[in-house]
Amino acid sequence: MSVLVVGSVALDSVETPFGKAEDVLGGSATFFAASASHLTKVSVVGVVGSDFPLEQLEPLKKRGVDFSGLEQAEGNSFRWRGRYRHDLNSAETLETQLGVFSHFSPKIPDKLRSRPFVFLANIDPRLQLDVVRQVAKPKLVACDTMNFWIQSRRPDIIELLNHVDLMTLNDGEARQLTEKSNLVQAAQWIMARGPRHVIIKKGEHGAFMFSSNSIFFAPAFPLENVFDPTGAGDAFAGGFIGYLAATGDLSEANMRRAVICGSAMGSFAVERFSIDRLMTVTRPEIDQRMTEMRRLVTFEEDVPA
Repeated sequence: MSVLVVGSVALDSVETPFGKAEDVLGGSATFFAASASHLTKVSVVGVVGSDFPLEQLEPLKKRGVDFSGLEQAEGNSFRWRGRYRHDLNSAETLETQLGVFSHFSPKIPDKLRSRPFVFLANIDPRLQLDVVRQVAKPKLVACDTMNFWIQSRRPDIIELLNHVDLMTLNDGEARQLTEKSNLVQAAQWIMARGPRHVIIKKGEHGAFMFSSNSIFFAPAFPLENVFDPTGAGDAFAGGFIGYLAATGDLSEANMRRAVICGSAMGSFAVERFSIDRLMTVTRPEIDQRMTEMRRLVTFEEDVPA
């Protein structure tokens, strides 16, 4: 089954303790698509400016990513400039230029409206609601958000929760949205407003998946070198949703496997700048990392000494 993602396609300039990258591919939809395309067909809806180097999208197109829903508008593209210090868990935003993204109004092409899996990446929740009204009875709709929207558009996010099956957000965002300091209570608060599942990400400390009657925790894969954390959360979402779409199975057991796949894809994303590592990783490497992650949490069977 295929996935529709609606979000940003941007140009990032990033500085970490390990180097710099200028005007490289970024944006939530870009990272999601680079990750999910290893598992299933992905269609992107977004907008770029007239200055956007469209040739940079060719490797993703060759991977099978469908950009027929990507508009090119007159004006500047969305650009983000950020810096990570030795604490790679949080970025310092140095500059944000929304450009044409500030006027973005998603228009889902007719051929994409029946996609069975939909991911509403981090954009204005009013636009996420507009997308929900345009799609035709997906099997699963998932959404992401961020602290800026929680602060400025909280009522719209709460309304959105009535229309989605799953929400992903980090621990700080979960506490901010729900005004609950305890993550279990925060997840219950969110599920009470609509979603059947909530994934709360904790960066290098892994991710929780909450359902009405279960809690699942997956650790982050322990890496010796983390190069650039930008887009790790969107790569996680791409691995998670992509795995569900590829299998078409929404059982509890398969959703747990999807969380492991998401964690694996997030771990690859941070190994290089931009989507570079996601473009070179192979399916055998993904499968191997999922196997290694299974060993991290296995305690009911014999494991190698």
